[in-house]
Amino acid sequence: MIAADEAAFRFVAGRPSVDFTGTLGKRWRNPPVERTPDPAALGRWFAEAGLTDRPVAVTTTALRQAYPLREALYRLMRVPVFGERPTTADLKLVNDWAARALPALALRADLTARLVEPTAEELLALLARDGVDLLGSPHADRLRECSSETCTLLYLDTSRAGSRRWCSMDVCGSRDKMSRYRRRVAAAED
Repeated sequence: MIAADEAAFRFVAGRPSVDFTGTLGKRWRNPPVERTPDPAALGRWFAEAGLTDRPVAVTTTALRQAYPLREALYRLMRVPVFGERPTTADLKLVNDWAARALPALALRADLTARLVEPTAEELLALLARDGVDLLGSPHADRLRECSSETCTLLYLDTSRAGSRRWCSMDVCGSRDKMSRYRRRVAAAED
């Protein structure tokens, strides 16, 4: 059983497609933390990510399609981070999803846009399109992996100097600073 804080959705990446890759956490662990283990969880993720006003009905088929898309996006986003080479299969999968129909948009009375009853598949296409837009832009070189030894989340570094180290200062940054402090105190006591 995974802890509730590990299973909680994390929205620290700066882009929906990058946050989507974080629905599989602690990738170094066996097994990693699957934050969308069932269709209802993916539907909640879409809503909590701000893609919809409410959870979307997700079929088991859509969930099974979401996992390979998420992993292809993750591997492609590692390309600018670690200088890895993209695979033809990952490029094809993401491009195929990005070419699909997107959800319809409508204006609310307050002149904000909303998606009109999107399907899970349309939202996956939207995430693929966001990933293509990011990876094909000059901002791709601002993709980073969290510096914490216990985190594998990717994020878009939007700091002015481009020197952000953690996915979240509140979580990983705080843990890292506390760990370094404890090591200094222990060393001083020795």
